[in-house]
Amino acid sequence: MNKKTKSIIAKKKKLGISQIILCLVVLLIVIICFYPFLNVISYSLSGYNAVLSGSVSLLPKDITLNAYKEILSRDSIWNSMRVTVLATLYGTLLSLFLTVCAAYGLSRRDLPGRKYISGIILFTMYFGGGIIPTFLVVKSLGMYDTISALFVPQAVNVFNFIVMKTFFRQIPESLIEAAKIDGATDLSVLFRIVLPLSVPIIATIGLFYAVQYWNGYFDALIYTKSPQNFTLQLRLRSLLFADELNAGGGNQEGLGTQVMAQSLKMASVAVSTIPILVVYPWLQKYFVKGVTLGSVKG
Repeated sequence: MNKKTKSIIAKKKKLGISQIILCLVVLLIVIICFYPFLNVISYSLSGYNAVLSGSVSLLPKDITLNAYKEILSRDSIWNSMRVTVLATLYGTLLSLFLTVCAAYGLSRRDLPGRKYISGIILFTMYFGGGIIPTFLVVKSLGMYDTISALFVPQAVNVFNFIVMKTFFRQIPESLIEAAKIDGATDLSVLFRIVLPLSVPIIATIGLFYAVQYWNGYFDALIYTKSPQNFTLQLRLRSLLFADELNAGGGNQEGLGTQVMAQSLKMASVAVSTIPILVVYPWLQKYFVKGVTLGSVKG
């Protein structure tokens, strides 16, 4: 065995050890991230005595669905779920439409004043009008206490706009010029050529927007006052606070109510988290590709 062969074998051994260490580190990170969620599910599924004794850790004990039945049996929860789904659906579609149009237009090098317009948009990423001026604008436009107030004020995320514009700039210019020579308009180029090539970045940005609107809490707290317009996050907050206030006293009855409130907390977290987790696997194949392609400077 010559020196070259020994060197290759030594490098492979070092590479194998480094891969094992990397896998162990990744596994540790996965456990750290997954443990809180597993603990939440375990508490929400555990029975009264198990939660009361504090013996629940990774796996549920005395499995019961009482907490979920209590949450899902309330009509207010389903109404808030409807509001959240509508706000997420409408908001994601509107945000994608505005972001795609703005990013494609400003990615064109022949657009007059594109640098100044991009600078104005980028300025809003660092400096905002503030909560009170924004609230006054929303109220003056008649959107206060409506579903539209949950997504219109934040319809365009500047970071998502930058990522998508960078992606559009990577599309070969010759492809667009060839389409225009054949008589295609700018809209035809966008909808027939650019968008079919941009499915990964559109799916990725769409997932960002969907998670943003689904987890939206602060806007719902400011811009809504009627219970029928409460989002799921805001409704669960009201529910949890009400259960905690009802859990009083140091007697056995009060202690039992407190444990039930703790189970409701965990079940409510699961109810508000699981739906958006179900969506992610369908977009996972586009996620890494979209972020990678959109992050390369064009």
